[in-house]
Amino acid sequence: MKEKRGSGTLVIEIKDLWKTYPMGNLEVQALKGVSLDIAEGAFVSVAGPSGSGKTTLMNIIGLIDSFTSGSLVVNGQAIKGQTRRELARLRREFIGFVFQSFNLLPVLNVFENVELPLIMEKGGASKAERRDRVNYLLEEVGLAGRMSHLPTELSGGQQQRVAIARALVTHPKIVIADEPTANLDSDTGEKVLDLMKKINREEKTTFIFSTHDPEIWQMADHVLFLADGTIKSEQKR
Repeated sequence: MKEKRGSGTLVIEIKDLWKTYPMGNLEVQALKGVSLDIAEGAFVSVAGPSGSGKTTLMNIIGLIDSFTSGSLVVNGQAIKGQTRRELARLRREFIGFVFQSFNLLPVLNVFENVELPLIMEKGGASKAERRDRVNYLLEEVGLAGRMSHLPTELSGGQQQRVAIARALVTHPKIVIADEPTANLDSDTGEKVLDLMKKINREEKTTFIFSTHDPEIWQMADHVLFLADGTIKSEQKR
C-alpha cells in the first residue's frame, strides 16, 4: 500500500540510494546516499551540471538502470529483488519516457508509433479508444496533419513531439522526460509544456524532467539541484 503523507500519495520513495560504476580498477560513485520522495501529480524538475548524477537518477527511477544500495519504491512496489521481467512489466504499466534520441520506429508512421504502447497493453483499450487517444494527443502536439508520415519525413522537433505524444498515450502514472523541449522552438515548446501541465492536472500524472530549460523550472512545483551525486538543494512550492 502506498504511503500517505502531508504532500499526498507518494509515487516515488528513495532512501539512501547509491550507484557505483566500475571504471577499470577504479569505482565511480554516480549517486551518494540520495533520499527523495515524489508525490502523485508532482511536476518535478531535476537540474545539475554534467556529471552531477541527474541522468543516473532518472534512469534508476525509470527502472532502466539498477542501483548499488539503498531502496526504491515505485507506485507502492519495492524495486529491490525484482526480476527483469517484473521490471519490464512495471515500466510498461506505470512509466512513460521522452528520450532525447526520440527512439521512434522508422518503419511505422506517426500514428502507429504513438499507438504502439496501447497495442502492447494486455487487456487494454479497444481500437476505437486507441484511435481517439492517439488523435487527441497528435492534435494537441500539432501533428494531426502528419499522422501518415514516417519519422524520416519529419524534422527533429516534429519527431520530439511524436515521442512526447507516445509517452503520454497510455495514461502513465509517471512520465520521465530528458530535455523534452531541447529540439523545439519556443512557441512549440510552450505548447508542449502547456499540454503536459494539462495532463498533469487532469490525469494526476507525475512528471519528472531532466532539463536546463528555465521555463520548466518556473512551472515545476518541486525542483531538485544535483551536484557530485548528491541533492544540494530541494525546493517545493
